Amino acid sequence: MADLVPERMAQEFDTVAEWTRAAVAELGPDHALPAACRGSASPAGLDWLVTACGLGPGTRLADIVGGTGGPAAWARRRAGADPVVVDPMPEACRTAAALFGLPTLVGAGDAVPLADGAFPACWCLGVLCTVEDKAAVLAELHRVLRPGGSLGLLVFLADTERPAGSPEGNRFPSAPELRALLHDAGFALTAEAALTAFPPSPQDWRDSTARVDAVLDRDHGHDPRHAAAREQSERIGRLIADGTVTGLLLHAVAR
Repeated sequence: MADLVPERMAQEFDTVAEWTRAAVAELGPDHALPAACRGSASPAGLDWLVTACGLGPGTRLADIVGGTGGPAAWARRRAGADPVVVDPMPEACRTAAALFGLPTLVGAGDAVPLADGAFPACWCLGVLCTVEDKAAVLAELHRVLRPGGSLGLLVFLADTERPAGSPEGNRFPSAPELRALLHDAGFALTAEAALTAFPPSPQDWRDSTARVDAVLDRDHGHDPRHAAAREQSERIGRLIADGTVTGLLLHAVAR
């Protein structure tokens, strides 16, 4: 299975999800969205996805490997979408349910526990670079979507699969490889936008994230799992900062 993740990725996406839930409980619910959207696009980028995918009141949205539910909760807040979060990490699912009241299912990106053609829209944000079998994940996204359904992606790209300093478990596709994978999976690419085209998150959003990080440092700074998760995050941050890795938002339609 593509989503049998290395230990450090499990720490980042599962253990830290539990800790983040506790930090938000201490700091207040206004910290939930910023904390749960870390690793995804800025609010402006998420708004681009909402518009590109045509989300509106009642639109059923499957956020596949949706983590702690921040982007799905954003889609519900901004457009009135009706999301469900699927993630392989049980603590991530518990956090999405606790913070936002979202329906969740534990499931892998290459074995999604949803029926064929059940959704008019799917998101899969920041996931493809964390799995080896990208074609299997895209095949599942295509299976879950109705014909003509919308796929919103955030993909981190690089010219080589494993640039020096890559986080454990990351395998970055190139832009030509990504486009070929989408075509072969039965998708027609309709729009794309670089993350750098969007303004950064608002200052209050960044301040909230910093306060959550401070609580995590205070409560878990002594824990090697916290250090490992932080190292994972810092590694990809450095690759993005120096231009080795670039983030791309895409919209595609299931043919």
